[in-house]
Amino acid sequence: MVKVWNVKLPKLTGDALRRAYIYLPDYYDEDEARRYPVMYMFDGHNVFFDSDATYGKSWGMNSYMSWTRTPLIIVAVECNHAGNGRLEEYSPMDFENATLGKIHGKGRLYMDWMVEELKPYIDANYRTLPDREHTILCGSSMGGLMALYGAVEYNHIFQRAACLSPSLWISPGKVLEMVARADVGNDTCIYMDYGSKEIFNHASSAEALISVCHLLLTKRVNLAFRIVPGGTHSEASWEQQIPIFMDCLGL
Repeated sequence: MVKVWNVKLPKLTGDALRRAYIYLPDYYDEDEARRYPVMYMFDGHNVFFDSDATYGKSWGMNSYMSWTRTPLIIVAVECNHAGNGRLEEYSPMDFENATLGKIHGKGRLYMDWMVEELKPYIDANYRTLPDREHTILCGSSMGGLMALYGAVEYNHIFQRAACLSPSLWISPGKVLEMVARADVGNDTCIYMDYGSKEIFNHASSAEALISVCHLLLTKRVNLAFRIVPGGTHSEASWEQQIPIFMDCLGL
């Protein structure tokens, strides 16, 4: 069961409305005493329905969840589609690119909204397990970078994260500095992957991945990293990884 409503992110897009989605297990109403972990996902329009997805193909998370009956609530918010809006709000740092120009990263504003407004709303209105152990992040591409950012910089809120094809290339040095200085609990669990057909799309991707993984391991993070054979930078490829990262995250 997926419900859709509208939200505002005043510090990012003012009064503009965007869609928010929440998946509740099909049996949610059967046991009114049961509470559930929550996974927060980025690019919410691409998570559940092909009809809403940017390129006509979603992750199909609702189908997977209904089929497996995984006891989990999923919350996903649509990105900012205007201009470079998605790049700005899904980047934890400023960066400059020959094609994109200068991007002013607003990732901290976005994560502050998530932990200070969205999460409290979800916890107040649904039967969640609100503690860190049961609060998870998941995203791909720029959303994968944000999942990594949230897991290390907001580690007191999120214990687990799935970071698929994370856009480490935007500023490898700043990303490494972010991970290096982070105070991360050794019970943190992170899944990270990259498709074999996309890893060299950006010259710095492979080197950045190795360095990030090394830093996470030195912090005693429970890290699962893999190169996906034949994997591409697409929702169709990320959908195929769902059973794997869900298992790695203990869901």
